[in-house]
Amino acid sequence: MAGPWSRRSFLLAGLSSAGALTSTGAASASASSSATAAAAADEYETLRLRWRGMLLGSGFDPAAEPFAGKLALLGTQAYEHRAAMAPVSGSLWPDLPLTLSSSITGSYARLATMAQAYAQPGTGLTGSAALAAGVTTGLDHLYQEVYNPAKSRFGNWWDFQIGSPQLLLDICVLLHDQLSAARLADHLAAVDRFVPDSSVTHYSGTSTGANRVDLCRSLALRGILGGNAPKIALARDALSPVFPLVTSGDGFYADGSFVQHTYLSYTGSYGAVLLGGLAGLFSLLSGSTWAVTDPNRRLVLDSVEKSYAPFLYNGLMMDAVSGRATSRGNPRTTPYGFQGGDHGRGHGVLASIALLGSAASSADDQRWRALVKGWMQRDYYSPVLGDTDLSVAALARLKAVQDDSAVSALPEPTGHRLFPSMDRAVHRRPGWAASISMASKRMGLYETGNGENLRGWHAGAGMLQWWGDTYGNGQYTDAFWPTVDPYRLPGTTVSRTPLADAEGGAWGLPRPDVNWVGGATDGEYAALGQFVRGLSSTLYAKKSWFCLADAIVCLAGAVRSTDGAAVETVVENRNLGATGAQALTVDGVAQSTALGWSATFTGARWAQIAGHGGYVFPGGATLRARREARTGSWHDINTGGTTDPITRRYVTLWFDHGVDPVDAACCHILLPGAGPAATAARAADTGWLKVLANDYAQQGVQVASLGVTAVAFWFAGTVGALSADKPACVLVREHGDGTATVCVSDPMRMQTGLTVTWNRPVASVLSRPATVASATTGSALGLTFADLTGQAGATQKITVRLG
Repeated sequence: MAGPWSRRSFLLAGLSSAGALTSTGAASASASSSATAAAAADEYETLRLRWRGMLLGSGFDPAAEPFAGKLALLGTQAYEHRAAMAPVSGSLWPDLPLTLSSSITGSYARLATMAQAYAQPGTGLTGSAALAAGVTTGLDHLYQEVYNPAKSRFGNWWDFQIGSPQLLLDICVLLHDQLSAARLADHLAAVDRFVPDSSVTHYSGTSTGANRVDLCRSLALRGILGGNAPKIALARDALSPVFPLVTSGDGFYADGSFVQHTYLSYTGSYGAVLLGGLAGLFSLLSGSTWAVTDPNRRLVLDSVEKSYAPFLYNGLMMDAVSGRATSRGNPRTTPYGFQGGDHGRGHGVLASIALLGSAASSADDQRWRALVKGWMQRDYYSPVLGDTDLSVAALARLKAVQDDSAVSALPEPTGHRLFPSMDRAVHRRPGWAASISMASKRMGLYETGNGENLRGWHAGAGMLQWWGDTYGNGQYTDAFWPTVDPYRLPGTTVSRTPLADAEGGAWGLPRPDVNWVGGATDGEYAALGQFVRGLSSTLYAKKSWFCLADAIVCLAGAVRSTDGAAVETVVENRNLGATGAQALTVDGVAQSTALGWSATFTGARWAQIAGHGGYVFPGGATLRARREARTGSWHDINTGGTTDPITRRYVTLWFDHGVDPVDAACCHILLPGAGPAATAARAADTGWLKVLANDYAQQGVQVASLGVTAVAFWFAGTVGALSADKPACVLVREHGDGTATVCVSDPMRMQTGLTVTWNRPVASVLSRPATVASATTGSALGLTFADLTGQAGATQKITVRLG
């Protein structure tokens, strides 16, 4: 099958010849048909050229940075790929045996780099006939060897249905004029073999969420290159199941969560792919016969601020929603080194948001550009335009945002966002942000598969990650995952029971058999709780976090285990980098900076890590501390990573609950950015925090200066002035103006007739949701909720006037 230009020529020539042999009336009809066909062919060509422009970028100066360097690098890569290419039976490059499905995709990726170097200006190989010939030779070889209509897929389905066809089709777009009609038809037939129309017949299995969008991209481009209108229409229509909000399985949820693989929070990885894919298809098809007009596309546009922005901070995408992607990365020892990491993922999302704006309203586009500009300006650790992992097209879009004087950068927001549908929370305050990762029956502890994320075992056991506005932004980017002690992820309570790589099994998605995970928030502060059950261990614990103005109060209670192994709650495990020697001060005394140092502090009141933050231990605690250098490799946690050793220094603080503890408990206050004086002052202010409960039945705190009382009711009971007759999470906040808000949630999602009582005089209820069946005021506030089972753990917010 010929491409649009050849098809167009054939149609015009054929119809003209036919018209010469007909009557006048028939000739008129033929002319009309010819015009229609020509218009259709023109539209295919328009879309092909539009995609080509989206692949290559526009409006940039190839002689100016960052483009000159990126283009030169592209040319060097292409030259090296062409020089090393050696087509023989079983491989196109010696290091990519075609017996591995990943090598097929890898081979197409190298050919795509060569095609880019041919089509882009300033690469030193622009328009090179020899390079183009190398690409077509490589395409022919892959077609003959592994990717043709007579072959069957093997290995990873993704390589045959997504990775390879996407790259192949992009190459066909870039080198369209160098491909004969027969050669193009062969490649399109191969795509038809592995990405048939039936791949999007049912919205299930591997055809949901980001995978569905990827499949639609291949169908759309195959239709454009082959002049096949039904194929493009199918691609457009098959996107529609991605748009609606879901209540289970893969997709976007009403609370902003994005789930892939049924049980994983994946906004920053699969969600990023989905966003990029939809941005591309919306922009490609905009204004055409096949424009995406489904009104539910609005839900995708809304996701920019509802689902993605909450997890972007200073240009990075938080690990809490990135799954296996946290294990991908190599040290950039050469210009080709793949950096990956939270900043790399974030940069890709920024580029996708900028592209999506071209298919959105002017108001949306301007607002998103302001967000993107702010993230770019604040990413001091890994400047966005210096990211050589970004394509030239992505750099061009982002450079245009940076240079747009009509766009004013938006600052990072403050507030709290709770995502109960994926057991995640983000707390943002002036100068810092934090994320908390939890797990339940609904959400896995971690995911491993394809040899990736082999030691992410405890990421869902309450990991607390945080970043400062001008410090600590490389905390988890700088080889954290291959060098950190995987049993001591910050914030977690875990058993030291030894675990095997990929414990729980590839794609096993181990999920603890618990329901009570979630919390309540007023949008600024929050109370969170997690019933922790250990991975392949008997560990049992209750954990709560109270996210406040300048601090997060962290409780662990009812800590139990019978594994015969030590159990720990990790206060902090701070990455100091390759050479860092930041001071650790405990109760005013600077500790040794010697690597290998460790100590136990009895009755410790506070600790502070220079340049990072402070930690307060109300009432004193037995604190363990260690300063060490840890060496690992990316290959240790991802079989596709380099074996090159990497060493990073850490300061670790933890509570040792001992072997097989029975109802152990601990409490600490995290003060991001606090120096020694501020940390000591908070420790000295013994009245700032009152711990109301910290055991198997309830955990609660009161901070009178903030007007906050909050309780995680694991079971019914009374804590301070609050009571609940069933499990619930309650956050009360008095505002100092005679009003208060009472926030209630049902993390278990099974309560009907829940009654919450606040023993505080209340004059009237100013507002309440429909879920409140009755409310009584007077000497106390009584709230009875009719049915919370359908609220998906969402917070029910009631505003009252105090008596």
